[in-house]
Parts: sequence; C-alpha cells; structure tokens
Amino acid sequence: MFQIRIHGRGGQGVVTAAEMLSIAAFKEGRHAQAFPSFGSERMGAPVVSFCRIDDREIRLREPVQEPDALIIQDPTLLHSIDVFNGLDPTGYILINSRRGFEELGIAEFAAKLPAHQVCALGATDMAMKYVGRPLPNAALLGGFAAISGELHIDSVADAIMEKFPGTVGKANAAAARQAFLEVAQHQPEKRTAAC
Repeated sequence: MFQIRIHGRGGQGVVTAAEMLSIAAFKEGRHAQAFPSFGSERMGAPVVSFCRIDDREIRLREPVQEPDALIIQDPTLLHSIDVFNGLDPTGYILINSRRGFEELGIAEFAAKLPAHQVCALGATDMAMKYVGRPLPNAALLGGFAAISGELHIDSVADAIMEKFPGTVGKANAAAARQAFLEVAQHQPEKRTAAC
C-alpha cells in the first residue's frame, strides 16, 4: 500500500487533490481511498488530506501516520507544524515552492532522503500561468506522478478532467502535464519509463 499525506491551507484544494489522486488510481484499476482531516477550520487554516493506493482492497480507515509521500501545498507550514512526522525514511517529498531546500530551512532533513525523491516545484506559478488562479493542487499531482512513479500522468489528467469538466479541467490538466515534465526531467530513467 502506498500512503500519501497532503498538507495545505483551507481554500488551496487539499481535499480535492486527494480525491483526484484516488480517481486516477481507480482509472488504473487499483484500489484507493481519499479523505480529509479537519474540523471547523476557515479559509487559510491548516488542512490535511490523505490518500491510500493499493492493488488490493483497502480496509484501513484511520489517518495516515506513516506516509510514503508528502505533498506540501503551502511551504509556510514547514515550520509551523511537523509536516515530516512519520515520513518513511525512503519516502517522497514534493513541496510547492521555487525556493531551494536551504532557503526553505529543510536542507538537513532533505539530505537524509534520496535526492531524486525530494522536489520543490513552483506549482502556484504554474497554476497562475495555466488556470489564472493560485490553486497548486493539479500541478502538484502531475509532479507527484513524476517523482513517485505511482500513477501515470494520463490517469492524473483524466481524473482532473473528470472532476473539472470543460475549460477549467483542460487548464488544470495542462498545468499537471507541465509539472510532470518539469519534475520528470530531474528523475532517474526508471521513474519516467512507464509514463
């Protein structure tokens, strides 16, 4: 089972990102579940969402405590909550930022993981370019497909189009594909061969 935890803020599409990951997994004939963890938070408050992907039926229902991958939609959360808590030592990290790990203040932690499994991606910039709004979730899903190799980019794009039909879906799918290409060019060949 591959477990993903997504950290962001209310209004950034954190819950929708997990839903789209699960739809993409279903499209590949896999089992998946997606669910959020939040109370009565308001726009801008920290939100966590979870996704599990497996080739077998998933019976777990509790929050993901030991993720295989982290998607961090808002880098301001890096030092306000322990986003890295429980991350598998061989896990993946995708952060929505154009800044380097040193500037983000996580260089020491990032150095403990394989270099090709930690990535900073300017997903908000891509969203602004393709969608015209600062919603980084679709671009981050494309980056996730490239960094992890868990899902094909076509499945991710199809899931986005299913969730957001029409022009909005096409724009978000384009942002996801651009993010996939940007991340994939920095990955070892084995990560992108199946896509």
